[in-house]
Amino acid sequence: MLRGNLMRVRKAVIPAAGLGTRFLPATKAQPKEMLPLIDRPIIQYIVEEVVTSGIEDILIITGRGKRAIEDHFDCCLELESYLREKGKEEWLRVVRQIAQMANIHYVRQCEPKGLGHAVLCAQSFVGNEPFAVLLGDDVIAGDKPCLAQMIDLFMEVQASVVAVERVPREDVSKYGIISGEEIRPRVFAVHDLVEKPQPEEAPSRWGVTGRYIITPRIFGLLAETPPGAGGEIQLTDALRRLAKEEQVFAYAFSGKRYDAGDKLGYLKATVELALEREDLGAAFLEYLRNLLAERS
Repeated sequence: MLRGNLMRVRKAVIPAAGLGTRFLPATKAQPKEMLPLIDRPIIQYIVEEVVTSGIEDILIITGRGKRAIEDHFDCCLELESYLREKGKEEWLRVVRQIAQMANIHYVRQCEPKGLGHAVLCAQSFVGNEPFAVLLGDDVIAGDKPCLAQMIDLFMEVQASVVAVERVPREDVSKYGIISGEEIRPRVFAVHDLVEKPQPEEAPSRWGVTGRYIITPRIFGLLAETPPGAGGEIQLTDALRRLAKEEQVFAYAFSGKRYDAGDKLGYLKATVELALEREDLGAAFLEYLRNLLAERS
C-alpha cells in the first residue's frame, strides 16, 4: 500500500458526560473532569496528551452541569486584562495557551446511556475515518504519550487498537478483558473481549484501559448494540463484534496509568505527579519524609 493511501488519525473524542458518583459530594456541583491534579484540571492532562500526540481536532462529549469544561478551554478576556495590568506575563501566557492549544468542539449526551452511546454521539464529528477515544478518568504519565504510541502502531497495522495493561486477577471484574495472542512484545491480536467478567471467567488479565483508536465501522455496530452491563450501551460489546469483522489489536503501553476517577487513585496521581515536578518535587518529598518520620 502506498503511504499516501494510509488512514490517519486526525480526530479525538473525550467522553466527559458522566455524573462522577465515585467522587461525591465533591462532584455534586462541579464536573469530575475539572477536579484539580495539582494546578491543572484532570481533563487538561487528557487534552494535552491528544495535542502532544499530533491531533488538534477534539470533541468533548458533555452533559448537564458540565459548562465549566467549556469555560476552562475558552478565552477569558477579563482575567487576561487583569493579568496584563498586573504585569503577570507568565500567567497570561499560561492562560492564553489553554484556549489556543486545540480546536475543541462540544456535543451533549442528553441521557446517561453509557460509554458506547457517548461515542455514538461523536459520529457526525468523526465522519468516515478512524478516531481516538480517551477517557477522562485515566491519566497516563510516561516519556511518550500513550496515544502517540498507539498511533505509531495504528499507522503500521491500519486497524483498531485498544490500550491494555495487566491487572490483578481480583480486579478483572472492573475492566473489559481481552482474549488474544501476543504476536510480538506489547502487541496482541484480539480474538474476543469480555466486559467485566468474574475472575474465574476472565480469558486473561489484560484489561482495556481508557485509550482507543477505532475505525468508523464501530458506529454502525454501536447503533445495533443493546444495553449490556449496568443497563448501558457498552463500547466493549461493540468492539467485540468489531473484532469478528475486522482485525483489532491490543497494545500494552509504556507508562503509568492513574485512575483519577477513584479517590485513592486520585491521591496517588496527585502525589506522584507532584514528585515529578521540578518546582515542587524536592520540597514535597522532604515534607513527605518528615511526615512519615513523625508517624512512624
